[in-house]
Amino acid sequence: MKKNLLSILVLVLLIVNLVMTTIMMFSVTGMAKKTSALVADISSAIKLETMAGLTQEAVPEVAMADTEVYDIADQMTIELAPGGDGKTHYYMVSVSLSMNTKDKDYGTYGATLETKESQIKGIVTSVIGSYTKEEIQANKEAVKQEILLKIQEAFDSRFIFQVIFREDLFQ
Repeated sequence: MKKNLLSILVLVLLIVNLVMTTIMMFSVTGMAKKTSALVADISSAIKLETMAGLTQEAVPEVAMADTEVYDIADQMTIELAPGGDGKTHYYMVSVSLSMNTKDKDYGTYGATLETKESQIKGIVTSVIGSYTKEEIQANKEAVKQEILLKIQEAFDSRFIFQVIFREDLFQ
């Protein structure tokens, strides 16, 4: 009789344990889904904040044979916005522009890009000068992207599809 009672007690505890495990699994799974959704929302908000104003369509795939690179001859020395240390910093940079030779506007602007070099230098200087040393060091790609968008806006064309920093040095 004792063996039967003990077996029944073990069976009841096993069933209670199974029920409690099931309840716990459903509550943990639901909470994990909510936490995952919250993390996804926060990460998308942070990404939107860091990329604010830099809404560009996907960069077109341009074959190397269809790419021409225009080097701005002079190395530019640009005064940066004051940073947290209160010191004046300068950024020395050489810039190149990648152009799509198959773009319809390449024939219009590609050959005369040299005459627009001063305007391009002005755009590069104004964009880079608005950043601090720390901001540029943290995200050069965002700076390049902003320069590219301003140049594309100035030409009202997307035949220039990439900005390259050949040499850069902070002082």
